[in-house]
Amino acid sequence: MATEPEPQGRARLPLGPQAQGGRRAGTRGSSQAGGRVAAPVALPSVQSLPERTGDSTPEWLEPAMAANGIGSFDWDIRRDLIEADQRACGFMGVRGRTTEVRSEDFLALLHPEDAPVVRRRVERAVAELGQCGAYYRTVFPGGELHAVRFRGRVLADAFGRPSRMVGFVWDATAELHKREDAGRQAALREERSRFIKEAARALSEAVTVRDVARVFTELPLPGLPPDGLVLASMEAGRLQILGASGYRQEDMVAYDRMPLEPFQPAAEAIRNRLPLFLASQDEYRERFPQAWPRVIGTGRSAWAYLPLVVSGRVIGLCLVSFDDSRELDADERTLLSTLGGLVAQSLARARLHDAEHELAAGLQRVMLPRTVPAVPGVTTAVRYLPAGSGLQIGGDWYDVVPLPGGHVGLVIGDVQGHDVHAAGIMGQLRIALRAYAAEGHPPAAVMARASRFLADLDTDHFATCTYAEVNVDYGVVYAVRAGHLDPVVRRADGTSTVQSVVGGLPLGIGADQEYQVTRFSLDPGETVVLCTDGLVESRAMDLDTGMARLCEAVAGELPVTADGGTADPIEELADRIAARAADSAEREDDIALLLLRWDGPEGGLAAQQLRRRIGQADLARVSELRGELRDALRRWGVSELIDTAELLASELVTNAIRHTDRDAMFTARLYREDAREPRLRIEVEDESDLWPKRRTPGEQASSGRGLMLVEALADAWGVEPRGSGKRMWFELSALAAAGQAA
Repeated sequence: MATEPEPQGRARLPLGPQAQGGRRAGTRGSSQAGGRVAAPVALPSVQSLPERTGDSTPEWLEPAMAANGIGSFDWDIRRDLIEADQRACGFMGVRGRTTEVRSEDFLALLHPEDAPVVRRRVERAVAELGQCGAYYRTVFPGGELHAVRFRGRVLADAFGRPSRMVGFVWDATAELHKREDAGRQAALREERSRFIKEAARALSEAVTVRDVARVFTELPLPGLPPDGLVLASMEAGRLQILGASGYRQEDMVAYDRMPLEPFQPAAEAIRNRLPLFLASQDEYRERFPQAWPRVIGTGRSAWAYLPLVVSGRVIGLCLVSFDDSRELDADERTLLSTLGGLVAQSLARARLHDAEHELAAGLQRVMLPRTVPAVPGVTTAVRYLPAGSGLQIGGDWYDVVPLPGGHVGLVIGDVQGHDVHAAGIMGQLRIALRAYAAEGHPPAAVMARASRFLADLDTDHFATCTYAEVNVDYGVVYAVRAGHLDPVVRRADGTSTVQSVVGGLPLGIGADQEYQVTRFSLDPGETVVLCTDGLVESRAMDLDTGMARLCEAVAGELPVTADGGTADPIEELADRIAARAADSAEREDDIALLLLRWDGPEGGLAAQQLRRRIGQADLARVSELRGELRDALRRWGVSELIDTAELLASELVTNAIRHTDRDAMFTARLYREDAREPRLRIEVEDESDLWPKRRTPGEQASSGRGLMLVEALADAWGVEPRGSGKRMWFELSALAAAGQAA
């Protein structure tokens, strides 16, 4: 069969290892201009086969292939030579190249990921004398990426060995772009899905309205990066701007709290409760001509107005704007609508949180003292740290109460619970305890009355509390503890210790609970530290460890400021203690902290006055009073007056509380007038109008000698009327007492 001439434009490209000697003489079609490319297949040498004697190609096949953009190839397996028409060469990227092409050069045209796939499929077809097809990408000399599809069949010679592969090839670059577009769309959908998840997480973690505005204005919208973002809330028919990005601040001022007029696109979105999209300036100008002049200078060309709807009520608006005209597709509109729903829920929750927080902060400001009163002779410092979560309000409180006689009372307490109810109980208890202390009741009576008060409230709540009365004159502390922590004392040498105080039941447990008083002394410069359990106890720290850490924080040198000195040392100490607690943002409980430093008597001499209130039914207080009077006279340097003063004071106080139905107020003062001898004056006041009567008891009588003793031992005595009640007094001279002792 005669060999049919090759169509004009076919080329032969020797690419196999058997073409190393160049083109063989007499090869069919050696003068063609086109190119056929050798396949990257290493095959064993085959013996020469007879040339083809002809083809039965119909005349209409070439025009049909040309019309459909299909090229043909004929691979001579024996000579490793591919003959391809011009269309096929163009698809494969060898157009205009030399006809002498090495197989490595051809392989370099294929995408590195696709070349091994083509090789394996061709080798399999040759081995099986079958068909093969492949889709592969090819890199053109200019670097463009194209795609090609081919389909071929392996033909055998007379001996059944593979001789030729013939087939078709066509351009699949459009399919490549379609795949790439589909891949981009899939990646974009995945990115948007991931964005929604991340936005939902970020907005769920936003606590305050400010947090929501910050998160929204920093969101990177995938696929449609906006040029401007605005978040506004509805307040009485006006839009209050909460946050914005992409706009100048001075431009936003004109829109903040501006009335929402009906001709604005924002008003239509809010009125219909549906997102409103404007794709171009022309659309904006056509639909909202009255509002158009206001946005001419903004430089924006597309807008999306997203109403924030919660429970059927619009609470705000999101504005997303673009510099260029943009027709948002369905996916993009769905993304923005979903984002608006997330922002609406987060904003509603944040507004509720801010309202509750403002209420809590207001209650806390009312409950806790705004300022701590200054008391001569002592210096105080206070700190309050709210819990890391929740309403940041609870039942912890502190108080400093000026007392009669220039003394001072310290209160630290914690009502059970961490809510507004606990804060309300705390406020009532604080006021009651302050009133009891200011009346001059001794510490044990103050605590007992506070416990009875809380029990009478019938709230099912209890409270722990420590109350300490500090004698400013000579640094003696009388402390009472009701289920609370022991105080910590910082000594003058910088060491610290837990001061043990006899404890009782928490307040409110029993109406008739009694408490014991623990007495300890301070030297000038020493500090008492009172705190609530939030400072020293948590899930991760037991009480013993917490108290040890508190003692460590209280002890040691105080920090030095940048200028080389210190501020008030007690403030530095309070800051150091609070700083350790503030390290944790998720504290489980509030922390109240109260520090008092006894500065010592002014001028180095103790104030020579002692003033105490004695309860009408508190006979045990008389014994405590005698001990305090002994300490005071010893400090004042008139020890010679102790025995007489103790006896006579006990008689007057006992008479006052036994023969009246009211409390008594005891006052002792030492006067040093010029060079005269010191003179002690003791007064006992009561509210009874019954004056004492001097009696003459018999030898066997057990009472009635009080005034006789006063008259016999005092240098002077008397009874004075007051506005309500009377004042009994006596005076003792230190010099006279020394003479009697001699």
